[in-house]
Amino acid sequence: MTTQTSTPLLSPQLLAQLERLELVSRKIFRGRMKGERKSKRKGQSVEFADFRQYVAGDDLRFIDWNLFARMERLYLKLFLEEEDLHFYTLIDASPSMDFGDPTKLQFAKQLAASLGFIGLCRADRVRIESLGTSARKPGPVLRGRSSLWRMLSYLDSVEPGERVSLAEGVRNFCLRNPGKGILVLITDLMDKEGYEKAFRLLVAQQMDVYVLHILSPEELNPDIKGDLKLIDCEDDDIAEVTISRPLLEKYKRTVAAFVDGAREFCVRRGMSYLMASTDTSVETLVANYLRKRGLVR
Repeated sequence: MTTQTSTPLLSPQLLAQLERLELVSRKIFRGRMKGERKSKRKGQSVEFADFRQYVAGDDLRFIDWNLFARMERLYLKLFLEEEDLHFYTLIDASPSMDFGDPTKLQFAKQLAASLGFIGLCRADRVRIESLGTSARKPGPVLRGRSSLWRMLSYLDSVEPGERVSLAEGVRNFCLRNPGKGILVLITDLMDKEGYEKAFRLLVAQQMDVYVLHILSPEELNPDIKGDLKLIDCEDDDIAEVTISRPLLEKYKRTVAAFVDGAREFCVRRGMSYLMASTDTSVETLVANYLRKRGLVR
């Protein structure tokens, strides 16, 4: 499956690397179905975990009668429960994401496809949506390797140009998806209303939230000079500026301060933050940086 640029989202080499990984949640969530991952909660499976003393109302089927014969006390066998994980990816498809080579949106799609494939390989419940997704046409719920092509087809349908604010998109997402799980928000955070309101909404959902801040190399280190007329692709606002070395240095300091501010805002509220440039390979981002952040292993 390819995107509109005819560039495969998932190459065979990348697929081979991803299928050895699994998504990890830092929180305990009760899944809707049995899955392939071991839960920290005790439940019913074939893998023994521990004993505990019987109390009135416990299921008699789990009493260890051999232990009762030796100790004349009732103990229950506890087993590790296998559970499914709910994994959500929310993609910013605003006009500003249609920038760079590859575009930030193309990079976001490949990243979403990579993480989604990891979840599908482990029978996790996967849902990918964009900020502009409506309640009338939500993203598909996917499970299992056989859903790979549906996932790629959906990602191929996500196009830039959604004129919805970060806060509005996140609020609509939270209304559509009240369940718990891992949420990865992929965005360039370019919203004149700011990101604070949107992030607070995510905190209220009590999900395991990862914010992946995507920027292009041209945005991090612009190579421009002279007199320019800059047009905001989000709202067509126009600014005429004269680019000089001092102005570029000030711009870089502003970007660095913005990144530091977003990181600190997330960390203080228990969310993980990672800024990535589109010139970083998705393989490196997933296998190295996101593994260090604890999202995959």
